[in-house]
Amino acid sequence: MSRHSWWISVIAGLIVGISLGTAGAGDVNINIGAPAVVVPPPPILTVQPNVMVVPGSPVYTAPQVEFNVFLFGGKYWSHHNDVWFVAPRPGARWTRVAVTAVPHEVRAVPVTYYKVKPKHAKGMKEHEGRGCPPGLAKQGRC
Repeated sequence: MSRHSWWISVIAGLIVGISLGTAGAGDVNINIGAPAVVVPPPPILTVQPNVMVVPGSPVYTAPQVEFNVFLFGGKYWSHHNDVWFVAPRPGARWTRVAVTAVPHEVRAVPVTYYKVKPKHAKGMKEHEGRGCPPGLAKQGRC
């Protein structure tokens, strides 16, 4: 092998090696996923609110509070930004809970007793005051 051929082989090897190394270093990672949406809890109740019973129900509501607050089973329940929260007492932090953890009695409160109507209930005037529509109750959405 002549000296000239040897240099051409070395240069060709370097070019191939560099191009392969660059391709390997240029890995592309694509992450497809929904961004985590964190729903803020309702404001903390600083004092025990005045409550009234929801007619025909063992659940109490706090009509003077600016957000949805229900009292049932010794706990405070809130449906805030379409997410359910529970607090053991006034002054305690709210804890996010699954719909299935919310007592049926609380979910069955008629929409007319909500300060802020749930998104799924907006525009459902025909159902106001009559409890939860059967289809939504089966889905656990109220």
